Amino acid sequence: MTAFLIVLTLVVATAGLLRWRRPAWYWLVFGVTFAVLRVLVRYVSVMDACGLTVPPSRWRLALARITNRPVPESRVPRILRVRPTRTGLVLRLKLRPGQDAFDVSAASDRLRHSFGMYGVTSRELRSGVVEVRMTGYDVLKRVQMPATADTKPMRVPVALREDGSVHYRDYRAVPHGLTLGATESGKSVYQRNLVAGLAAQDVALVGIDCKQGVELFPLARRFSALADNPDTALELLEALVTHMEDVYQLIRAQQRISVNVPDAQIAADIWDLPADMRPVPVVVLVDEVAELALFATKDQEKRRDRIVTALVRLAQLGRASGIYLEICGQRFGSELGKGITMLRAQLTGRTAHRVNDESSANMAFGDIAPDAVLAAIQIPTDTPGIAVTGDSSGGWARIRAPHTSLRQAVNICNKHADRTPDLPALEPFRPMVAPLPSARVPLSKTASATA
Repeated sequence: MTAFLIVLTLVVATAGLLRWRRPAWYWLVFGVTFAVLRVLVRYVSVMDACGLTVPPSRWRLALARITNRPVPESRVPRILRVRPTRTGLVLRLKLRPGQDAFDVSAASDRLRHSFGMYGVTSRELRSGVVEVRMTGYDVLKRVQMPATADTKPMRVPVALREDGSVHYRDYRAVPHGLTLGATESGKSVYQRNLVAGLAAQDVALVGIDCKQGVELFPLARRFSALADNPDTALELLEALVTHMEDVYQLIRAQQRISVNVPDAQIAADIWDLPADMRPVPVVVLVDEVAELALFATKDQEKRRDRIVTALVRLAQLGRASGIYLEICGQRFGSELGKGITMLRAQLTGRTAHRVNDESSANMAFGDIAPDAVLAAIQIPTDTPGIAVTGDSSGGWARIRAPHTSLRQAVNICNKHADRTPDLPALEPFRPMVAPLPSARVPLSKTASATA
């Protein structure tokens, strides 16, 4: 008996220590078992208390009266599958006739309290089937990305969602994006994760950093073109417009439109071209877009108008030619001048870190997901990296990118420097960098001393 008490005490102490210091380990060792038992034991009563039941059908009531049996109970959604994950549980429910996916979504907070979970979100998979994702702990407090991710061309993992799933930046699905965030909000770390993810792919990176290049120029080995001031940025953007037009001419020459050619062989963008003829896709990262839109003189105003016009043209026409925009800034509003709201309308993906005013959050989500505006302005200052992301579908979620130092990002870019493509149109803007130092180690003390 004494030995059993000692072992029990050690197990409880270990569980408490893991829950405090390593919540992910606690969940995998202890929490997932307790959570599955709670869900299965409390399921019927919780669904009834949350109003997620439907009365018995008429034929069941009639059958009960004919057979003189008790009135059947209300029916709850049927559990199709319970799947434990590294961060929580995933329930797949089959709704009863008369129920709607919105009913489950509206009861998410009540389900969270009833099942004793940290968070509950739901989404409709298909008609009548809803997936409920439950998290057992705060996954955004200490972000740990999965060891393996479902990466594809032009699709990279950049952050972790509050439901424990991976947030991907998919340029094929969402060509252009807008990222907002105040100083020390985690916007730069998000950008580094994006560059680090794209560095390992066959893509040309183009950077515009008007903060004299302090953010992007350390990553120069992986960039095909860089600009650190508005004048160079204008020339670079106009060169990209020319490159875009050349790509369209290539696509048009390879369309081979004829009554004898099947539709599947007609090209409409670079991804329809043969792999040996396909131009390399280009991702344009603009840091501090407000620096491109501000002006103090007439000449600067003319430069600003040409810059905004080039950005709008790339946003409107660049997708089919393989040019994708990633616009970043602390502030993005109509006070930046004409053309800014037109540019915003083309930026489908929206990500907002902590912002200093509500109008900035409104510029990010006011036209696509008004509910996300309140979530964006409630991000606390002591949690850098927390952001709200959404797109034109109206859905939104809280995410957090893992902390990536500038040194780590530089090492990744240096590792994949051989993937940097040479684009003739952007050759004048190619950053000049010294070759990487040799990693050879001296074979003897004498060689080291003479060196």
